Amino acid sequence: MVQEKMDRISELTRISRERELTEAEKTERQALREEYLAEWRRGTIETLESLRIEREDGTIVPLPKKKK
Repeated sequence: MVQEKMDRISELTRISRERELTEAEKTERQALREEYLAEWRRGTIETLESLRIEREDGTIVPLPKKKK
């Protein structure tokens, strides 16, 4: 996420502590938060998918996916 967007989330949070946000500001903050979380999840999943486990016998295998 671009630093400017993260700064805007922080700015809106700061404003919300001082006064009630307008509906447009609330909508903007929610959209930015959702975008941030989606990007965070994507990065976390990529990290987990790239992990490899070395077994005692020396073989290296990918981290097994969690069953739903």
